[in-house]
Amino acid sequence: MLLGTSEDCLPMRIRIFRLACAAIGVFAASIHLAEGGGRWSAEKAEQWSEKQPWLVGCNYTPRSAINQLEMWQAETFDPETIDEELGWAEDLGFTSIRVFLHHLPWEEDSAGFCRRLDRFLEIAAAHKIGVMFVLFDGVWDPFPKLGKQRSPQPGLHNSGWVQSPGVEILKHPDRHDELRGYVVGIVSRYRNDRRVQIWDLFNEPDNRNDNSYGWHEPKNKAELALRLLQKTFAWLREADVQQPLTAGIWRGDWSSHDTLTDIGRYMIEQSDIISFHSYANLAETKRRAGLLKRYGRPLLCTEYMARPIGSTFDPHLKYFRENKIGAYNWGFVNGKTQTIYPWDSWQKPYTSEPPVWFHDIFRADGTPYRPREVESIKQTTGKP
Repeated sequence: MLLGTSEDCLPMRIRIFRLACAAIGVFAASIHLAEGGGRWSAEKAEQWSEKQPWLVGCNYTPRSAINQLEMWQAETFDPETIDEELGWAEDLGFTSIRVFLHHLPWEEDSAGFCRRLDRFLEIAAAHKIGVMFVLFDGVWDPFPKLGKQRSPQPGLHNSGWVQSPGVEILKHPDRHDELRGYVVGIVSRYRNDRRVQIWDLFNEPDNRNDNSYGWHEPKNKAELALRLLQKTFAWLREADVQQPLTAGIWRGDWSSHDTLTDIGRYMIEQSDIISFHSYANLAETKRRAGLLKRYGRPLLCTEYMARPIGSTFDPHLKYFRENKIGAYNWGFVNGKTQTIYPWDSWQKPYTSEPPVWFHDIFRADGTPYRPREVESIKQTTGKP
């Protein structure tokens, strides 16, 4: 070891000074967390909304990734494909994308994960696209594992998508705090980053995946997920995040506040901006959005567009624009997630391309699935 590189070789006064500075830093960080704010007022949320462009885009996974792990792990992170595809998104006039994270890459290598997040945000910003990060997800495979991910199962919708956290953590509330480092680490790094537009805390946390992995789900999943969601909101509030927080309501009776599910009510009461999912036809989507307008906050539809069941770009996207409701369709490029196939492909896998795609806009080579649909999107976004 070279002289002067060992801490033991430093004069005592310098070592004491360094220790004191470290202690002050930890103390200051704890004060900062303690001073975190609460839920935004409706006025602050509206002021934020007025400063944004119309938030329109998609739920984004590159065609080369079957799930969140393959998207973010070092061995399979694919910035070249991401850059190409976000160029297509820019051409459509998209201003935002909803992107799912996962706690396992953070636990494996937090510094490397953040470098990849930085690169992703650089690419998105170069295409004038902001990002809504999703921290947790309650849908599909409840047994996520790091490493090489399985190949897509032919003809099956989202055959490899994984939950975050998996059931082994979710079903043990005493393990929920294991996720705090991931949440606080990510949000603290990007809490002031303008490229991050919104934090979506937990996607469909009470989804029991009855048509796919339902037999693995705990009977009290909604209760367990609510407990984790409550902690996650608290962790982000403590971190004094500058972007709005949301968690999207997606099921149940929305006709009054009292008829909401417990977790749905909590989502509404804690979200700075209200988000929701609707794969219904336009009339039903209007009804659902109308019920949520009573809360007097900006609205985002963070999942829509399933062609065979009546949720389409035309006329839904025009309605969202006219009412300044943010709109994120599911899927973008037909790839390893295979979301051109419908949900019921889990009961009857397809042997060929379906006659009508369920989700997605482009084929893998960038060719539009429906050129007229792409032109309609551009007309609505105002993209030349």
